[in-house]
Amino acid sequence: MKKRLGLGFACVILATTTACGNGNETTASKEQPNSKEGKKVVTLSLKEPDPYYEAAAKKFKEKYPDIDVQIKSFKQPSEKHVDNEKYIKTMNTALLSGKGADIIDTSGLPTDKYVNQKLLLNMSDMLDLDKTVNKSNLQMNVLDSMKLNGGLYTMPASFFLMALVGDGDVLEKANIKVDDKSWNWKQFEEIGRKLVQQTASGKDRRNFLESNPPHYILQERVTDSYGQLIDRATRKAKFDSPAFTDMLRQVKKLYDDKIMIAQATDKENPLFHTERIFSPADFIKGPYAKFSNPKLLQKPHPEGKTGGIRIVTTSELAIQAKSEVKEEAWKFMAFLLSEEVQSSPYEDRFSLLKSVNEKKLDELQKQTKGGAYKLEDGKTAKVSEEDFARFKQFLHTANRYADEDGKVYNIIYEEAVAFFSGQKSAEEVAKLIQNRTTTYLNE
Repeated sequence: MKKRLGLGFACVILATTTACGNGNETTASKEQPNSKEGKKVVTLSLKEPDPYYEAAAKKFKEKYPDIDVQIKSFKQPSEKHVDNEKYIKTMNTALLSGKGADIIDTSGLPTDKYVNQKLLLNMSDMLDLDKTVNKSNLQMNVLDSMKLNGGLYTMPASFFLMALVGDGDVLEKANIKVDDKSWNWKQFEEIGRKLVQQTASGKDRRNFLESNPPHYILQERVTDSYGQLIDRATRKAKFDSPAFTDMLRQVKKLYDDKIMIAQATDKENPLFHTERIFSPADFIKGPYAKFSNPKLLQKPHPEGKTGGIRIVTTSELAIQAKSEVKEEAWKFMAFLLSEEVQSSPYEDRFSLLKSVNEKKLDELQKQTKGGAYKLEDGKTAKVSEEDFARFKQFLHTANRYADEDGKVYNIIYEEAVAFFSGQKSAEEVAKLIQNRTTTYLNE
């Protein structure tokens, strides 16, 4: 899915003068960093229009009238979708020439490559020294997990969490205790096999996970182990390793053994679901709509790894290293971390501020106290104090971040099909993925 939900409205430039050009104009240079009124001009280039940043820039202008933030969108009102290839090529050209915007939306862009080429500004020191930002209120677990080579080069608008939810009643009945702080996919599959086998006969048979084709489960596995398969700092791939060929075989065996099914059925009734928790309310709406006694779990870790729950960020912004108005650009980035912006009605996902998240969770907890919480379908959900405490711990210790590359996933999908259909061996497919990925990463 996209890093943010694009909302189609006309290109907006928040400045004393307004204009709306085509996508190529996002590469235009600013020969004069001041507007006619003597204000400092900071340009912000977005992949597509976004009312969240529009509203933030308007409020910023009120607080800093001497700084003029101008927003340009690559996607035009007449376009239904963003041409990603064109976007990447356009932004590459702009950054390499030093003529791009001061602040850029890095959604879908090879950020690690830009960092290695010193094209983006390291914002760590600015964040540490800025007294307008209350660091103790920041979800530093999220920002720290995004650091590359020890530096913070991009800032997300918000984030959400990737988790698993299991049938708590079945787990308790089978006396299965899960240490999800350190479990891996192999251990997860062993639990799934045991539970599936217990219901193997009769009408109550359960499936391991919701039905999906093999390449989808492979993608889940790759995502959870992305840092071990792609080294962001060096842009080196490791798909020709035993770890990846074992992964391929393990996924295929799930389907060969009928533990997983590719096509949905009316009676699939899975034991576990992958859960995307976009907002505090989703902590209840998703899991409790699936099970009366849901068990919220971290997704499995790579072999030998431990840590918190996985994070997915929404749109990320970076400051161009060659910007002539770095200080003014940072002021805007710091303003995005204010409670005023982080409480924006245009963003309902998890905030980068603990106070905003805690407020929403506390309100949610009050609604569930003394009775059952009503779900959207009218059913009730009984959420315990322990459930809220566990979720808050998940939120504040989340630290698994992967800046996934869509092109890498496309390569994996295109080549893995031949393995799952039995046309090629795991080693042959791994070698093809390694070669294609290496070629792409070296471009």
